[in-house]
Formats: sequence, structure tokens, C-alpha cells
Amino acid sequence: MSDWVKVAVDAMGGDNAPAQIVKGAVEAVQADPRVKVYLVGREDSIRQELAGYTYPAQQVEVVHASEVIETAEPPVNAIRKKKDSSIVKGLGMVKAGECDAFVSAGSTGAVLVGGQVLVGRAKGVERPPLAPLIPTAKGASLLIDCGANVDARPSHLVQFARMGSIYMENIVGVKNPRVAIVNIGAEEEKGNALVKETFPLLKACKDINFIGSIEARDIPAGQADVVVCEAFVGNVILKLYEGVGATLISKVKAGMMTSLRSKIGALLVKPALKQTLKAFDLEEYGGAPLLGLKGLVVKTHGSSKSVEIKNTILQCITFREQDIIGKIQKSIAAAKEEDENGTGEA
Repeated sequence: MSDWVKVAVDAMGGDNAPAQIVKGAVEAVQADPRVKVYLVGREDSIRQELAGYTYPAQQVEVVHASEVIETAEPPVNAIRKKKDSSIVKGLGMVKAGECDAFVSAGSTGAVLVGGQVLVGRAKGVERPPLAPLIPTAKGASLLIDCGANVDARPSHLVQFARMGSIYMENIVGVKNPRVAIVNIGAEEEKGNALVKETFPLLKACKDINFIGSIEARDIPAGQADVVVCEAFVGNVILKLYEGVGATLISKVKAGMMTSLRSKIGALLVKPALKQTLKAFDLEEYGGAPLLGLKGLVVKTHGSSKSVEIKNTILQCITFREQDIIGKIQKSIAAAKEEDENGTGEA
């Protein structure tokens, strides 16, 4: 099949590599004939894991990389020195046009640095944001940025809003997605200097559905589809989300085991509860794309298991089919032209 969506996967990245990474890759090709996976890493280790599975051989290829970038390594030095690492080699395949996407659960810093340096920013994009989908009462919202740009400027946040809107409309299928900026109150005059300066710029954007500020407590309720913030705030929101979710699930499970009556009740509600909790499992939403690059780079959690790897790989199919990179470039170019002509304020 010549028109496969080709995805390079860092088989050595993450806490559960290579076992869960390989398993997720196998599950992805078993689920969809449109994708071909290139497992990048130490060939012996990868083939040892693959030996335990039955899968369409033409959809899986092993690419040897002798080095591994560890989480604690300085990202810039690691990218420069470890040319034969699974991250550098995988990103290089995207840059060379050999693959459509790169997926990694490895060093976030190395993936972010490598994505910008090796793959490169799309024309007109000032800063590529990391944008994970987070579960809400109404489905999912896009948190943008959650880790790539700690010291963002107002113009960066405006581009984040545009890129996030394109992603939600074309990948998730949300028509005219509601965009909000994270703030400490609903009033326009509230917030720090960055939020106060960005708010009127977003308000002036005619190509997005800006609904104003959103407080952190309203994010889980799904009051916005695209949640815009700089990376420090976004990362705190994401980590708090993960921590509170895990704690609540743990407490619910413990509470159901306190007595015979609660145990009987637990058996009765278990199917419905399992289905409800599944909707709030971050693994179900796949990884976080680094939007605004010339190619697709997706970062998954360091603790990713096979289900998240599988979902992330399958996510790449829609990304290419919907030409998200092309649509982002068009949107940024149109906004720049409008600004230069003096017909817009963003």
C-alpha cells in the first residue's frame, strides 16, 4: 500500500519502553490498514518484543538506532551529540519526508528542541505550542500551550488560539470551537500583564470564536473547547488534572471496599463506573502534538502504556488526511496579510 500514513515511533522512549511502545504499535497496525509504523531504536530489543505478536509484517519496519536520550540529559546537548539516538533518527525521518509523523514518550525537552531544530517551524509560526486534549464533562478540550513556551508573548498566544481552533475543528470535529484564555476572573480587566495584553488581540480576531476568560475551575466543566495559556500555567493545569484524577479514582475504589454493603454496591455499579471513568482517562486521548512545525511531532506521557501509543499513532492518520499543517500555514499567512494591510488588529 503506497499511500500509508508513515509514523516513526521512538521505541526506546518512556518508562515502559520498549515493551509497551512495541505493543501499542502492533495494536495500531492491527486496528488500521492505513498506517505503517517505523519502530526506531535498538533493533535486538525491538525484535525480541515483536516476536511475541502476530501482525501484518508489511506495516511494521524496524529502524536501528544505537543511542538513547535519557530524561535527565540536557536536551540541546543530547540532540547535538547523540546523532544515532532514537529521537534524533526519528525526527530526521520526518524532516527527510520519509515519515509523516514522529511519536515519542521519551525526553520532553529533547522532543521539543529536536522538533524545532530538526523538523523546523512552519512558515509564519513564531512558537510551536504543545497541545494535549484533556477530558471534560462535555468531551475534550485542547490545552494550548502546556510545556513548550514558558515565556510567551501576546502574539504567540494569538497564534496558539488559531492553531488550536484548526485542530479542534478538523481533528476532533468541533464546529466553531469556543476559545478562552486562562485567567483569574471573568472580567476583561483582570489578569497579569500577558493576559491583559492578549485579551483584546484575541477579541479582535475574526477567524476564531473567542468567548473571553476562563477560570481553572471551569475547565473540567467543558466551558471552552480551546484553552489558551502560556506553558507554565498550562503545565500546572495538566499536572494538577492528572494528580486530582488519580487521587479521586483511588479514593472511590478505597471507599467501595470499606464494608460488605459497599462491596456489593461496587459490584453493581462497576460496569457503569468503569465506562464513566474511561472518559476521563488521559490515555484515551492520545498524545500532545507540537503544533506549527513542518511535520507532525507528537509527545506522549513518559508513563504511556500501549493504549496511549496506539491512540497517538492512529491520531496521526487524521492529522495528515485533514492537512492540519497546510491549514495552519494558511491561517497564519492570512492573519499576517490582514495585519499588514491594516484591516485587523491581531
